[in-house]
Amino acid sequence: MTTTEQTQNNLLQRPHRHTAAFSVRLLFVVSLIVALSASGSHGQGSMEDYGRWKSYSDRTSDRVSRQSIQPHWFGKEDDKLWYRVRTGPDSHAFVVVDSTTKQREPAFDHQSLADALADATKTAVDADKIDIRSLRFNDDLSKLQFKFAGRNWAFSRTSGTLKESGSSADTKDDSGRVEPQDFVHRSNQSAQGSPIEFQNALKADLEIFWVDQTGRRVSYGKLAPGKSKRQGSFVGHAWVLTNDADRDVASFVVEPWNELAVVDESTPKPKRTSRRVKRQRFSTQSPDGKWVVGFEDGLPLVAPSPRGKTITEPTHRFDIDFDPANRFGEKVWWSPDSRYFVLMQIQVTEKRQVAMVDAAPDDSIHGELKTINYVKPGDEIDIDRPVLFDISKDEPITVDNELFDNPYQINDVAWNSDSKSFSFLYNQRGHQVLRLVSVDVESGTPRTVVDERSDTFVCYSHKTFLRRLDSTDEVIWMSERSGWNHLYLIDQSTGEVKNAITSGDWVVREVERVDEENRQLYLKVSGIDPDQDPYHVHLVRVDFDGENLTRLTQGDGNHRWRFSPNRKLLIDTFSRVDLPPVTELRDVESGELICELERADASQLLETQWRYPERFVAKGRDGKTDIHGVIVRPTNFDPDKRYPVLEDIYAGPHSAFAPKSFGLHNRMYEMAELGFIVVKLDGMGTSHRSKAFHDVCWKNLGDSGFPDRIAWIKSAAANHPEMDLDRVGIWGGSAGGQSAMRALIAHGDFYHAAVADCGCHDNRVDKLWWNEQWMGWPIGPHYAEQSNVTQAHRMQGDLMLIWGELDNNVDPVSTVQVIDALVKADKDFEQLIMPGVGHGAAGHPYAKRRQADFFVRKLLGKEPRHIANEEN
Repeated sequence: MTTTEQTQNNLLQRPHRHTAAFSVRLLFVVSLIVALSASGSHGQGSMEDYGRWKSYSDRTSDRVSRQSIQPHWFGKEDDKLWYRVRTGPDSHAFVVVDSTTKQREPAFDHQSLADALADATKTAVDADKIDIRSLRFNDDLSKLQFKFAGRNWAFSRTSGTLKESGSSADTKDDSGRVEPQDFVHRSNQSAQGSPIEFQNALKADLEIFWVDQTGRRVSYGKLAPGKSKRQGSFVGHAWVLTNDADRDVASFVVEPWNELAVVDESTPKPKRTSRRVKRQRFSTQSPDGKWVVGFEDGLPLVAPSPRGKTITEPTHRFDIDFDPANRFGEKVWWSPDSRYFVLMQIQVTEKRQVAMVDAAPDDSIHGELKTINYVKPGDEIDIDRPVLFDISKDEPITVDNELFDNPYQINDVAWNSDSKSFSFLYNQRGHQVLRLVSVDVESGTPRTVVDERSDTFVCYSHKTFLRRLDSTDEVIWMSERSGWNHLYLIDQSTGEVKNAITSGDWVVREVERVDEENRQLYLKVSGIDPDQDPYHVHLVRVDFDGENLTRLTQGDGNHRWRFSPNRKLLIDTFSRVDLPPVTELRDVESGELICELERADASQLLETQWRYPERFVAKGRDGKTDIHGVIVRPTNFDPDKRYPVLEDIYAGPHSAFAPKSFGLHNRMYEMAELGFIVVKLDGMGTSHRSKAFHDVCWKNLGDSGFPDRIAWIKSAAANHPEMDLDRVGIWGGSAGGQSAMRALIAHGDFYHAAVADCGCHDNRVDKLWWNEQWMGWPIGPHYAEQSNVTQAHRMQGDLMLIWGELDNNVDPVSTVQVIDALVKADKDFEQLIMPGVGHGAAGHPYAKRRQADFFVRKLLGKEPRHIANEEN
């Protein structure tokens, strides 16, 4: 229910609190662990296990080579690329690729260049660690230019001749700089951390945005002129900086060796935006530049634009009575002919406020009361209604709201190119109707273009797509009407489906690109290969008429990709939890493989005794549906021992959560190191499968897929006798915290211990948008029936509750009310309150250790031997 970035930001609200003393204590503990390990302290839950738990990240990080690249495109047609790739813990190589000849080769003879540089600079140069910058090739790849030791050099690939091409004064020293991109990328998934430092050498403020995998931009604040900001990030993450006019000024992708991203007058502005999320088309100024919409005493008016130098017309006011309960929003949608505009009139409701206490603020010995607006299920919400204005008339044109009388949201307003109508997306409260409505401007009469309905829910938050094609009077629309998430081409005038663009027992996950000129779509899909994991993501291209579906990715794994600037080439990287990344270069037109670029080497990681997660598939509750998950074992796994089982749960219906790509998966492995087998899977009620699979969550969040989870774990244990089902624990945060406690309430005969972090234990108390999406509206008795508060008396087993007192995602009273119910039911439990911490409190080092201790005590039967922090 929250992104990783939001969780990290919440956890770091007070990064200095508790940290210094705790760090000292940990250092002392680790030193003692080493001594105890040497003396032979062994066994599950031992100090040796705690040592591996603590050191897992340090022992396993940066031990996989050739797993990621950052391409640098060049050539007249962007048909060539070079990249630097990590070949070992402290070594790298440079590679150049010519797509026309399908040749991948070393960018140069590394040893020859190292020897030549050593001779020229009278310094030692290691061929595996050549630190060259600003690398450039000529088109025929016969020569390269670069910067080394602050000097410019030229090197012949054919003769091996090196010569200095100019003094350091001739060229700005960009050593260590991240190369600006010529278009805005999306972030690629990566486990390799790498910081980036932004430096604003301009005379105006810049705003820093991280661009996520969907193209959404997340602001990381302003950067003043002359200032720098160092930001934690990951290799392959994309960033863009904008000016006050909201225009892109510079684009960067994090590199594994350069960190400095300088924005100055010479920095090239992004020429193109790669798959950027389209913004709503609204502006206060008319398209012809003659008029602007302003507001006076809360009412709209039309005034001559400052740009309209020859305009002499007076300001035009409309005959409207002011109503403070029905105010006008300030977003303005002008018709293309500048005659009409649309505003939203908003029926304003009083917002619920949630209070929380900051018990130990930094600047006071006294607690502080904080309040935030927090709308909950069943609350009244603001109601939007579009109002149409004709600048030649005194009164607005009344639009009958019969087709949109109960909105949760009205958005995606757009005018038809002929200015005769505008349309918008109407999401009815309760999320069982999603409707595209078109309004005729002459009469103000609305009509339905597309009417999407469901007996359960329309997944508006993650399974909607709308693209109007005004030139052909068509609409591309996403729907689960067939039982699978697909796309349809619809006649915009009649609302009739012209054809299904995609179909079959697989799903469209996202529309990557719409190519109107060629009437083609680029789609992120999953489940398209019957013999692969149905969650594996692939890229396909298909015509608007549903013909010529072309596979652009092929390997058995979860794929991520990036296009060349001209979109003719594709770099595809795929992996599985049990397959390190493979990176390929492919032709976008045909989808054919040009050449393999890299195949990651995990041998050094395996030398640490790390083992791949096991992919496991078993039938769910119905005995028919495949449930997919992973099994993680400790690095000192002994098949002759019996291990308690821990489940890491998150069952949010908005996605699926069992890992599919290669990674270190720290959270699961760290817990396994203490002497557990850890599992993670996706039961029914989660997303990315069929509509029926997803619908299990409808008015049924308390289910959390447990019948599937229990069947899967039992099946896994039947295959793996080392899994001890007499000792089963479960942990989760947010919606996972709700599920973790629910496990002891509804399935206490199977689960024996649970840690619930910041759980939304009662869906009536949590945020509106999340809960009404899956639990429905109006509020029915099922809300109370599935509440951990009302069902707390049924709890069996051992429970630990963790929560942050400043949680602005899940109201902290959700956990406190559970505590009240447990007290009244005379149930024993443990709780940990984290002062000054927000959502995801269990991620704090102290809480993380306490959670580990809890499972060691309850499932391993050992009292953790931690060393108390000594005051003197």
